[in-house]
Amino acid sequence: MTGGAIDWPEPSGSYNAAADFVDRNVREGRGDRLAFVDPRRSLTYRQLQARCNRFANALPRLGIGRERRVMMIMLDTVEFPVVFWGAIKAGVVAVPINTLLTLEQWQFMIEDSRSDAVVISADLLERARPVLDDIARRRHLHVIVADGAPGPSDIGLDDLLAGSSDEAETAATHADETAFWLYSSGSTGNPKGTRHVHSSPYWSARSYGLGIVGMRTEDVNFSVAKLFFAYGLGNGMNFPMAVGATTILYPDRPTPDSVLATMRMHNPTIFYCVPTLYASLLAFEGLSTGAGSNRLRLCLSAGEALPEDVGRRWQERVGVEILDGIGSTEMLHIFISNREGKVRYGSSGTPIPNYDAKLVGEKGEPVPIGEIGELVIKGPTASEGYWNQRGRSRRTFAGEWTFTGDKYRVDEDGYYWCCGRTDDMFKVSGIWVSPFEVESALITHPAVLEAAVIGVEDTDGLLKPKAYIVLKQGQSGDQKLLETLKEHVKAQAGMWKYPRWIEFRDELPKTATGKIQRFKLRAEVHETTA
Repeated sequence: MTGGAIDWPEPSGSYNAAADFVDRNVREGRGDRLAFVDPRRSLTYRQLQARCNRFANALPRLGIGRERRVMMIMLDTVEFPVVFWGAIKAGVVAVPINTLLTLEQWQFMIEDSRSDAVVISADLLERARPVLDDIARRRHLHVIVADGAPGPSDIGLDDLLAGSSDEAETAATHADETAFWLYSSGSTGNPKGTRHVHSSPYWSARSYGLGIVGMRTEDVNFSVAKLFFAYGLGNGMNFPMAVGATTILYPDRPTPDSVLATMRMHNPTIFYCVPTLYASLLAFEGLSTGAGSNRLRLCLSAGEALPEDVGRRWQERVGVEILDGIGSTEMLHIFISNREGKVRYGSSGTPIPNYDAKLVGEKGEPVPIGEIGELVIKGPTASEGYWNQRGRSRRTFAGEWTFTGDKYRVDEDGYYWCCGRTDDMFKVSGIWVSPFEVESALITHPAVLEAAVIGVEDTDGLLKPKAYIVLKQGQSGDQKLLETLKEHVKAQAGMWKYPRWIEFRDELPKTATGKIQRFKLRAEVHETTA
């Protein structure tokens, strides 16, 4: 299934993404437009360019040359784009990572990437200090502190920039040269350094940002997904910067009240969120038309599949469609999406411009319409591979096609319907069961806020669904509700799909981006029965 092609000029030969996304906005007369706003500061595109140039000039003084790596453990403030684009302008590889990971994971990524410097937000410095000191004892490592005071052996970002010129020479990088990494973590093994080239933001911004979102210069964007996440990177930087639009940055953990307060304060036109938080917002009494913004024209969702019930209730209550889609770190952003006026809630939509999709079986054979297969994608933003993980690279990136690990079915109209991750699927009575389908049925019950479903063996060693449920405030998980929920799923999804066991929880294990971690629930069951 193809999303068609839009004939944009292809970056080739000498091309630097920072010159396109930062310098071009100033050159084309948008220098005085607001680029980024955080709770304390703001930057116009001209100010952003000057600070990016200063950072690009500072890196050679630290002995950090082209193709070396700079790791970013940074909250979403105006300094994030300064460091990211400043490094790329100098031909240095920017490596933003998840600020909520464990110290062990941070240490692995710093050492795996062989980064020469770590730029870290001051609020995270004390937590990271044991790892930074341990690495510094064994090799030279620059620690650059943003948004606050550095320690005695650190470098303050403001001090570093103060010693540089506002003018900088752009590295003559190639369109196919690595510009940045994003670490992709799975359910097993260490995170994978996913390498993206300079032309990837260009294609993502045009294919999705312009082709689907219809980004305009006057748009104001607010994304609860953070910039270190591939979804947030596109939402908060690539798409708005392609046309000189504005982004609202929020460095703290997004909660329903803080999200709605930000919406009321800045009146964004575009809101990017994740399904879990959409559901939490719907359960929040303060949600109203426009979600607090009188300019809201579009809402987007990714990270995991958006349940049909959540999408419909949001549109009814807020008055704005949610365009749900699926993307991945390996493909940089969304490659299948719903479109304005053509939304089918419960589906991920159809391939976006310049991307092709297909479903294949276990032996790589094509899967008929209506049947479940693994989703495979072809598009211009595919990663060039994982750093130092050749085996995984060969399994994921097969020529022009990228294997996503997601199970899908496609209907006769070309809409793709999520059935879960490859390792989440299980069979009951010989029939595939999608955890997402059972979860979607459960959350249509008025007592349920969130649900996660896994396959668990019964006394005969046969897999059956087990549900973990977070109830809405004021609800009680008694025996009557247990039986009611089982019958509810039978009626909504099918007799054999109902959960044989239901466990009520105060919260579900999730990633920093709000995606439910079913593998942790499976691990709990394994430990209990081992």
